[in-house]
Formats: sequence, C-alpha cells, structure tokens
Amino acid sequence: MSNTQILLLIACFLLLTLGSFVYFVATWDAEKEQPVSIILPEILPPEASALTKGAIA
Repeated sequence: MSNTQILLLIACFLLLTLGSFVYFVATWDAEKEQPVSIILPEILPPEASALTKGAIA
C-alpha cells in the first residue's frame, strides 16, 4: 500500500469514528437512561484522616 492509501484509510477511520460519536450525541435521550451518580459514604474509614494529612504517600 502506498502512503496515500494509508493516509486515506486513516482519514476514513477518523471520519467514521467522529460521525458515530456525533450520531450518538444527536440521538441521545436522557430521559430513557438511568442517572449515574456516586454515593459517598458519610462515615470515612479511620485511615482517611491520615491520608488527608499526607502521612501516607
């Protein structure tokens, strides 16, 4: 394969990837999807105070 053909294949791949992402975003329906959230524990483990003070690297 020549350099031109390889560059053309790379360009086609990038266009296909970008196009599929644009399609994904354009057809996204937030009401259909479950919300993603992180629930942090209210009580931290005992090691947490040492980590916040930089005692453990």
